[in-house]
Amino acid sequence: MATFPRRKKTATRKLTRFGKIGRPKFDASGNPVRRRGIYLLPNAFTTAALFCGFYAIVMAMNQRFEHATWAIFIAMILDGLDGRVARLTNTQSEFGAQYDSLSDMVSFGAAPALVIYEWSLRGLGKLGWIAAFVYCAGAALRLARFNTNIEVVDKRFFQGLPSPAAAALVAGFILMMSDLDIGGMQVPWISWGIALFAGLTMVTNVPFYSFKDVNFRKSVPFIAVFVIALLFALVSIDPPKVLWPIFVLYGLSGYAVYFWRLAKGKPVSIIQTDDEPVDQSERR
Repeated sequence: MATFPRRKKTATRKLTRFGKIGRPKFDASGNPVRRRGIYLLPNAFTTAALFCGFYAIVMAMNQRFEHATWAIFIAMILDGLDGRVARLTNTQSEFGAQYDSLSDMVSFGAAPALVIYEWSLRGLGKLGWIAAFVYCAGAALRLARFNTNIEVVDKRFFQGLPSPAAAALVAGFILMMSDLDIGGMQVPWISWGIALFAGLTMVTNVPFYSFKDVNFRKSVPFIAVFVIALLFALVSIDPPKVLWPIFVLYGLSGYAVYFWRLAKGKPVSIIQTDDEPVDQSERR
């Protein structure tokens, strides 16, 4: 009697819970669904800025104020890079915008407030920590308003003093006084006034030029390059004594423009007047 080979049963592999992790997902039309995730490069810069803010707080607690102020300045540089890196690499995301705001709150809100309190305001008692809190609250309100008003505010101006500039105003003063061997307990009321000025100016409607409409791809006169080189040379001579006056001039520039235009009967409007679409990466 002839015998025929039996057909082997194909074993059907059951997918376990963990086996489904690597499988691609498809939508109703059969197109692959992109997995949710975060972009590494721009958020790495944001994380580095967050670390600098945390480091500044730790250094202030250890009474090493010069290290704390330089950490805040490094955080400013990193904060300016993460948004540009996101635009260059086309890796903008809502997660990055929110993460950047939280990082700014630590680096330019909590850190400068704690640093100036430990350096100079502690001896003033309640008035000292109230001034530090006004600065910290002003930074929080400034960041929250920036995120909610980004679609209506003219990108040429900031609504109120930006938090990095306010932090530079506070940290630059501490750095200059340390360079002059002047302790914080010798100038408590000046520190108190600077903290209040920076905190309140962040929540005003005074317009500060944002430099976002500067076209770096456009040709400029030769004198402009010379002025930039001269500025770098002046800063390199004595950074603490050169940087802080620049921050003070910027902190007063908004009031100067506001009152000058008000006297002319043409107050500066911070409401966006054109129909240019808003780039979400600007929130960074």
